[in-house]
Amino acid sequence: MEKNVDRTIITVVGKDTVGIIAKVCTYLSEHQINVLDISQTIVQEFFNMMMIADLKNSDKPFDQCAKELELLGKEIGVNIKCQREEIFNKMHRI
Repeated sequence: MEKNVDRTIITVVGKDTVGIIAKVCTYLSEHQINVLDISQTIVQEFFNMMMIADLKNSDKPFDQCAKELELLGKEIGVNIKCQREEIFNKMHRI
């Protein structure tokens, strides 16, 4: 079984406003980060999105992308966190 060392889990949480998905996806596209799966919900006025993305072809390392996405989140008023898939899986194992 092939390990997916370049996959990351991206979560976006905050008050719903216009353009959240567009701004996050624009950043990912500009850095050749492929979105493999995406789920988003809005509960009352609160936005929640989880993405699985592939950084294999990214022009930036994981740590830099995670930091820049966190800063982007602050600019647009949401909390953006990135976590490597293998770490996420280990933390959420029962």
